[in-house]
Amino acid sequence: MSSTSSSSMATPSYCGKIDARRATNTSQLLSISVASSACNCHFRPFPSKTLVSCLSSTKLGLNFFDAPNGRGYLQINNGRFRIRYKSPNILERTLLAKTDANLIDDEDPVEVIKDHGSSKTDADLEKQQKSSQLSKRVVFGLGIGITAGGVVLTGGWVFSVAVAAAVFAGSREYFELVRSHGIASGMTPPPLYVSRACSVICALMPLITLYKGQIDVSVASAAFVVAMALLLQRGNPRFSQLSSTIFGLFYCGYLPSFWVKLRCRLLAPALNTGVGATWPILLGGQAHWTVGLVATLISISSIIAADTFAFVGGKAFGRIPLTSISPKKTWEGAIAGLAGCIATSVLLSKIFSWPTSNLSAIGFGLLNFFASLFGDLLESMIKRDAGVKDSGSLIPGHGGILDRVDSYIFTGALAYAFVRNLLPLYGV
Repeated sequence: MSSTSSSSMATPSYCGKIDARRATNTSQLLSISVASSACNCHFRPFPSKTLVSCLSSTKLGLNFFDAPNGRGYLQINNGRFRIRYKSPNILERTLLAKTDANLIDDEDPVEVIKDHGSSKTDADLEKQQKSSQLSKRVVFGLGIGITAGGVVLTGGWVFSVAVAAAVFAGSREYFELVRSHGIASGMTPPPLYVSRACSVICALMPLITLYKGQIDVSVASAAFVVAMALLLQRGNPRFSQLSSTIFGLFYCGYLPSFWVKLRCRLLAPALNTGVGATWPILLGGQAHWTVGLVATLISISSIIAADTFAFVGGKAFGRIPLTSISPKKTWEGAIAGLAGCIATSVLLSKIFSWPTSNLSAIGFGLLNFFASLFGDLLESMIKRDAGVKDSGSLIPGHGGILDRVDSYIFTGALAYAFVRNLLPLYGV
């Protein structure tokens, strides 16, 4: 913990840095910074120190104490660590800092408001942080939902370009995870130029799907080119490079392209849909409401309902952990999510008159739930191995693209197979 000196006329300040040892890898330290203002007191510089926490995530309460002889000390709230220092007239100061094992870079300084002996409590800071985080999630969530709804209704090249943009951003995040400390420490990541080339290839797959209908040959050709590039690189090629790259092409490019096949390639009209009868002619009329559009809307809505019901049910009744991959998920939340997903699928099937069978609607809801759940768990496994909390920071309050679309990656392919192969006449 280091301090900075200041003149006697000005209000000095002090700041410090805490290194918290990661539970998953004791050789790595996570650094966080704390800062506060001091009232009418002087500091003398002293050497930096390190405080080590054995917990992967903990809140540290730091207290400055004055001593009669002018020799004070800095103490953590549990009293197990102390750093002594010399400084006259030190009033009690409280610094609150939070360290998270999922964060790699230094956090921004946590400002502690000090006004002649009164400071914000830990509960106040945590409440303010949660409120700010929730407001961000709500604002950006609504914006994303409204925009995505308009894109799905428009369809065609607009929908395909939107999917391609999301695929490009998601693939960049995926390869950053592959190159992160947690994963790269146990394997050799692909070269940077290969990762960037794969991101471009993944972004082209939805567009190829729109105009060609099939991308199997394109994916196989892209995999061959990438494999050759890895084998011919300088140095010693590793199998881990090939496996992580080929999986990236499959996970980030091939699977999301099925959403284009579902929305834009299933052109059979949903004739019984009452919404289509009142749809404006300028926007395509009744012919605009195809099986692909209705199936896409039901699938996406079911996934949103599953996530919402699972979150609410887990918060209210969650007791039994679902899996160690994602400790916050519970069996109670999963059951609530399953019920919400099936209910939404059945309700929308009544509104759109598709599929015509209640059994088919229930089956469609079951498929959407399990596909979204295991897509979420797969991305959680990747992030856990990478040692990060979020795949990125592109969306304020939500993390990265992969954090928002992980539930949809497998769902598009399974929904397309269900409608195309299992429902007679596409469920019409």
